[in-house]
Amino acid sequence: MHGTLTSRRLLSAPGRTLRLSALALCVVGLSALGQSSRQSVWEWPQFRGPNRDGVSLEAGLLSAWPDEGPPLLWSVSGIGRGYSSPSVADGRVIVTGDIGEDLVISALDETGQVLWRTRNGKHWKNPYPGSRSTCTVAGDRAFHVNGHGRVLCFDPKDGRERWSIQALTQFDAKNIRWGISECLLVDGERVIVTPGGAKALMVALDVADGTVAWASPPLRFMRKHRFGGKPVDPPEADVDRAGYASPMIVETGGRRLIISGSARHFFCVDADTGALVWTRPVFARYEVIGAIPVLCGKSVFLAAPDEFGGRLFDIAVADKGVELAQRWETPIDNCHGALIHLGKGLYGSGYRRHRGWARIEVASGALSHQTTTMVKGSVIAADGRLYALSEDGVFRLVSYAADQFVCHGELQLTEGKRKDAWAHPVICGGRLYLRYHDTLSCYDIRDPARRLPPAQPQPEAQ
Repeated sequence: MHGTLTSRRLLSAPGRTLRLSALALCVVGLSALGQSSRQSVWEWPQFRGPNRDGVSLEAGLLSAWPDEGPPLLWSVSGIGRGYSSPSVADGRVIVTGDIGEDLVISALDETGQVLWRTRNGKHWKNPYPGSRSTCTVAGDRAFHVNGHGRVLCFDPKDGRERWSIQALTQFDAKNIRWGISECLLVDGERVIVTPGGAKALMVALDVADGTVAWASPPLRFMRKHRFGGKPVDPPEADVDRAGYASPMIVETGGRRLIISGSARHFFCVDADTGALVWTRPVFARYEVIGAIPVLCGKSVFLAAPDEFGGRLFDIAVADKGVELAQRWETPIDNCHGALIHLGKGLYGSGYRRHRGWARIEVASGALSHQTTTMVKGSVIAADGRLYALSEDGVFRLVSYAADQFVCHGELQLTEGKRKDAWAHPVICGGRLYLRYHDTLSCYDIRDPARRLPPAQPQPEAQ
C-alpha cells in the first residue's frame, strides 16, 4: 500500500495505535544475550539500546509534541565531528567525536557538563571525516574501536585506559573504504571484534586484558567483482574484509550464535568457539553491509544495498550444523539506518532500491504500507511510537495506525541541504538524545500526566 505521511492535525477520527507488546519484545526460542541485555531499562549502554534492537521499554512518554517540538533541556557543542550515538549508563552520557587529529571520547553528566575526556588514537580524515563507532558500556568497563581498528577498553567512571590493541595489525587485516565502524558487542567476559583479516574474520577478546579467547578462521572466497562492481574474470582467491555492520548474539536450539556482515558476506559464528558455521555471499557494489541484524522470533532479518535488498532467514540448528534458510525477500535495502521489529511488522527505510519508509509483514515479507514522504534514515521505538530520524535532519514522532504512518510532531535537527544526519537517536530516562556532528542535544519527552513505570506486557492493538 502506497501513501504519504499523515499529520495528526488532518485525522478526522482516531485510528488504531501500535502498542509495544510483549510479543514484540520477547523472543520465543531465540533470545538476545550478552552482559548488556541485563542492564537497567533506564540505561542505553550501547548502540541501539540494551538489547541492540532499537526498542526502549520506557513508558509515560509524550504521545504527541507541540509545534515547536519537545522541550529542549540542553545542547552542547564541542564534542567533535562524528556519526556515533551516545551511550547512557550510570548517570553518564558517553559520546565520541573527532577533535583536531584525535578521536576523543567525552563523558557528560545529566546536565551536559563534561566530566572527563580521553582519546582513542587518530581521527578519521577521509572520506566522510568523523568518528564512527558507538561506545559499549558493560559494568565497570567500556569498549570502543576507532576508524583505524584500535580497540580500547576504558573505565567509564574516569576514562582511564585499561588496555588496547591494534586489531587490524594483529590479525593481518586491511582497513575498509569508509573506516572500521562496528559497535562492539560484549558477551559476558568477552568483547567481540571483527578485524576481517588473513588471520581471523572475527575474534573474542578477554574483557580483562584483551587477550584472545578465540579467533574464527578467515573468510576465504573467490572474488568475482572489484570494489565498485567491475567484474573479475577469471575470479581471484581473496580474504574478506570487515563490514560496517554491528553483530548480534542469539541463542536457539542449544547453540549460541553471533550473526553479522563482512564486506562481501553475511556470516554466523559459534559464540563459544568462534567456529564459522554459515556464510552467505552478498553482492554489494561498494562493499557496504552496514545494517545490524534484526531478530524476529526464530528468524533474522538481514539487509544490504542494491541487489540483496532485505531478506528474512529462518534459523535452524540440527546435528549437522546451523542453517539459515531464506523465507522471503523485499526491496527494502537498508544500508545503515537499521529496522525495528514490533509485533507482526518490521519498520524502517530502504536505500537505493527503495528510497522511502515501509512496514513489512514479518510472516510474508509483504509491504503493508510504504511512503516516500520521509527521507531514508534511522528509527527506534518507545511507548507505542516510532522515533524516525531522516538523514536530511527532520526528526519525527510517528505511529502506525489504520495502515499508514501518522506524524505526531517533528523537529528540524540540521540546517542546510546536507543529508548526513546518521547518528541513531537514543531514549533513556525520559530523555531523547540527538547528535549531529559536533552538537549533542537532550530533550525532555516525558508526559507530566503519564508518570508510569517501565512498560508492562500488553496485547497488540487490533
